[in-house]
Amino acid sequence: MFRRRPPLPPFPPGSLLVGGAARDWLRGVSPKDYDWAVPDPAGAARAMADALGGSAFALDEERGYWRVHLPDEDHHAAPHHDFVPLPADVTEDLLRRDFTVNALALTGDRKILDPAGGRADLKARRLRMVGAANLRADPLRAWRAARLEVTLGFRLEADTEQVMREVAAELAHGALKRPAAERVRDEVQALLRHPDAAHGVKRLEDLGLLALTLPELREGIGLQQGGFHHLDVFGHGLEALHQLLARQPDAPLPLRWAALLHDVGKPRSHTVDPETGRTHFYGHDKLGAALATQMLGRLKLPAGDIRHVARLVEAHMVPLPAGEKEARRFVHRRRDLLPDLLWVMLADREAARGPSSSAASRHAYAAAMGRVLAALEDRPAPPRPLLTGADVMALLGLSPGPRVGEVLRALNEAVALGEVTDGVGARMFVENWNAQNAGQPQRPAE
Repeated sequence: MFRRRPPLPPFPPGSLLVGGAARDWLRGVSPKDYDWAVPDPAGAARAMADALGGSAFALDEERGYWRVHLPDEDHHAAPHHDFVPLPADVTEDLLRRDFTVNALALTGDRKILDPAGGRADLKARRLRMVGAANLRADPLRAWRAARLEVTLGFRLEADTEQVMREVAAELAHGALKRPAAERVRDEVQALLRHPDAAHGVKRLEDLGLLALTLPELREGIGLQQGGFHHLDVFGHGLEALHQLLARQPDAPLPLRWAALLHDVGKPRSHTVDPETGRTHFYGHDKLGAALATQMLGRLKLPAGDIRHVARLVEAHMVPLPAGEKEARRFVHRRRDLLPDLLWVMLADREAARGPSSSAASRHAYAAAMGRVLAALEDRPAPPRPLLTGADVMALLGLSPGPRVGEVLRALNEAVALGEVTDGVGARMFVENWNAQNAGQPQRPAE
């Protein structure tokens, strides 16, 4: 049974509440966003903005699409109200929609318009198409079906699922035009935000959509690993995402992506030792970072998010420290990835329960993570630099160049480890380090 229906904002004159907002209200869920069909979108938007203290702006002034944002401390969580022109034939408009549960409208006096039988499907928790032609008219609706299955907790009706598979096949063969990458990204990320995101990714595969979205991820299907792993590479990635969200339900999207893609480089780095028969994935971390960059770039994610995901993927195999000093070094070198890196590593480990895994090994892993967390808690911010680049150049008689940066990295790490504590010690360290490393080639920064 659905919960008691929540209160609704005042209806603009002559308006209908349509689509997902009407659906959610009927389910007893407060709509996150409101879609209004009104005689005068611009006037209704401005009036609501004035009444509720929000801001109104045109999404598409030519077509009469307007939006109102309401104030909220979290801009991304703030509800918005969209206004579109009231269609001449409301029933015809509703019957052009994707699924029956979205082909609903509500009047100001709470009369329900339901030309496609959506209320019955709501009660049955069933996701049923209004018509196959509607799905082919906008193939993005195939991705939406997978997302709604997860976020609503509904199940695709059999005929609708069959059409979803046909749409995916037609997209793959070029018989249908693929949706814009940004629209696919938005559906996939809405799915990833759900606590059961791993199941949603599996449904993308079941429906033939993963091959159109993240084909590199599919390369791990059936690729067995052994050792610590009890799942194939693809299943392990899904389980890592599941393990992450079980422990960190509010994980940001880049962290979710990193958990899902952390082993995406394994299929292309897979080798088998001819003498021992053992499986190896040498370099899969670096290859995975490159692949993650390509995959998320295709989906048009923000550049900063892509870099963060790629760096997490590349770093997920770094050894955890065996002692307190090593823990401080670990924090110093990877501070900007923490604590996200630890979450990815923990999700990876908890998703691996093959024959080599044991309670003792998991305990040792947890202890090593504890050392890193203790070091991070002890020094939550990097220590204040004791010398500048200009100081180093003056002290050593150097000109600007890579050597100055190398000296500063060594000094700053020594400070982070507690080996240098003041300016006098910093100058002595720099002079000694430079003498010991004279003529040595520059070492890359970690």
